[in-house]
Amino acid sequence: MTEVLDQTPHAPPAPPRSRWHRLILGPGFIRAAWMTALFFGIGFGLVVGLRSLAGYDPALDWLIIVTVAGLITAPLGFLAGLGAFDYWVYYALGYPTRDEDHSGHGARSWKDYFRVNTDHKVIGVQYVVTTIVFFLAGGLMAMIFRAELAKPGMQFLDNQEYNGLISVHAALMIFLFVIPAFAGLANYVIPLMIGAPDMAFPRLNALSFWLLPIAGIIMLSSVAVPGGAFGAGWTGYAPLSVVGTNGNVWFNMGVQWAGASSIMTALNFLVTIITMRAPGMTFWRMPLLVWANFTTSLLVVLATPFVAGSQFFVMFDRLMHTNFFNFHEGGYVLGYQHIFWFYSHPAVYIMMLPGFGIASEVISVFSRKPIFGYRLMALSLCAILVLGFSVWAHHMFVSGMASWLRVPMMVTTLLIAVPTGIKVFSWLATTWEGRIHLETPMLWALGFVSMFVIGGLSGIMLGAVPIDIHVSDTYFVVAHIHYVLLGGSLFTIFAGIYYWFPKMTGRMYNERLGKLHFWLTFIGFNLTFFPMHIIGVQGMPRRVSDYSPQFSTWNMIISISSFFLGVSFVVFLYNAITSWIRGPIAEANPWHAMTLEWQVSSPPPIFNFDEIPQIVGGPYEYGVPGARHAVFNGAREESLEEARSP
Repeated sequence: MTEVLDQTPHAPPAPPRSRWHRLILGPGFIRAAWMTALFFGIGFGLVVGLRSLAGYDPALDWLIIVTVAGLITAPLGFLAGLGAFDYWVYYALGYPTRDEDHSGHGARSWKDYFRVNTDHKVIGVQYVVTTIVFFLAGGLMAMIFRAELAKPGMQFLDNQEYNGLISVHAALMIFLFVIPAFAGLANYVIPLMIGAPDMAFPRLNALSFWLLPIAGIIMLSSVAVPGGAFGAGWTGYAPLSVVGTNGNVWFNMGVQWAGASSIMTALNFLVTIITMRAPGMTFWRMPLLVWANFTTSLLVVLATPFVAGSQFFVMFDRLMHTNFFNFHEGGYVLGYQHIFWFYSHPAVYIMMLPGFGIASEVISVFSRKPIFGYRLMALSLCAILVLGFSVWAHHMFVSGMASWLRVPMMVTTLLIAVPTGIKVFSWLATTWEGRIHLETPMLWALGFVSMFVIGGLSGIMLGAVPIDIHVSDTYFVVAHIHYVLLGGSLFTIFAGIYYWFPKMTGRMYNERLGKLHFWLTFIGFNLTFFPMHIIGVQGMPRRVSDYSPQFSTWNMIISISSFFLGVSFVVFLYNAITSWIRGPIAEANPWHAMTLEWQVSSPPPIFNFDEIPQIVGGPYEYGVPGARHAVFNGAREESLEEARSP
């Protein structure tokens, strides 16, 4: 045994390295820069070499070269240079295991937010800030095309530029803002909520974040592609996405990188929630935000491979001349829509369920009441998970699909309103006779409920076949999706940001500016999107850059209101930045909440808890005398001593 131990490899002492050696070869943006160029060269060589060996003419096909070298291998080089793979590569090559000194874990200065960091709290902040940047980019695009739509005729854009702007806007908002913003908030608070020191796979967690800016940069850079950005909408419908501009390849690959990030994050959440809960935290003691992210993660893992497959098929049709969706060569054009919507309707709930969890947390805390029907709320999340896979074809009632499929899809669409209705009535019942505190997070949560109800009602109308046929591809659909996704997701994202801002930054935000931000957004949002119901029913088509003069008045009102809505976000940016720098120091628990993340300092310790928490009750027992969600070691020993004393 001694001989075996003596033969165990040990890492030799590292020779001293010069500053320049560390700067150029150490993980960071400098190494990322030259490794990005190196991997681009490798991709270039692979394409040209293989095409030359196979006898393809020309060997220099720049679309294929840029796809492989620029959109696949170069991002891999960037990640490798940044240090995302260092530990795994070292292990895979058979080198001795290196001691973990936790130097890449936790934020000790602002520079740590620009590195590969394995602390879930740092990663959560990285997610939220990055998604806000992409939200700004998508919002600016919306301002441009709303200026174009302010009156009939063509003012600033041509048709392709319009299609490109509206497509990139929607893709950024969905794939680079809503979905990852929820992932960022959950990344920060879920391990704290369940009493875990970190996520189950910290290095995978770090990698999943760094895939996100790659996806966003790819989508944004499509506007510089000769011929224009991808113009087939965020749905990327075939055959337009196959025969349209080359920018569609950028959309295909952007979705792949964003989808890979989502799947990694979801797997991490599932393993963390299942295996790392604190002692005493059963599933029926988990906060509803944990339930929401558990069901969302199941949706992501099950559904996202379908959208990845659809984008690969489109890219193969364009680059490799396959015929998955080429009707003239026997391709099945409607197959794209079936594959895409089998993912994308569950994706609607991927963009909604975390918001349901945030709303439950905020409404319970600021009503000072337990959540009404806690178990039914958790089970309704599971019901949405199951039913979400049975309604995809209601997006295709006018597509030419088999007519017999319409009625079953209409029934399941109307049926899924039941578990969502349970949640709305539970939130209302929670506020009933509660001691309501209308702080900024509560305003956003209540605003979400009202906006989501309007979006849900229009969704029930669209689920009915006759109504859907009449208003399909009109502004009525635009109004519906914005009330559900912007009024639903955006409002809950802001509720979460304001609610956990003290925990994330250690500072309190300006309450007056927070309320001003809410009211400006609430008014601007409704003035922008509610009139779309009216002109949609009247026949105003969506996805058009010009329209009939009869809709000019309403479009002018919508465009002016959209700029008002855009300005409201400036208030948030000012409030967030100034409060983070010099806001009042936050207490550990300024909201007097019961969940675990509020039982530690603001910001929390690097490994979250100095003592292991013991869960002894539910997370929402407000108003119940003596109720506690958790106790720590010292408090538990005191309570045991009291129990033993006569």
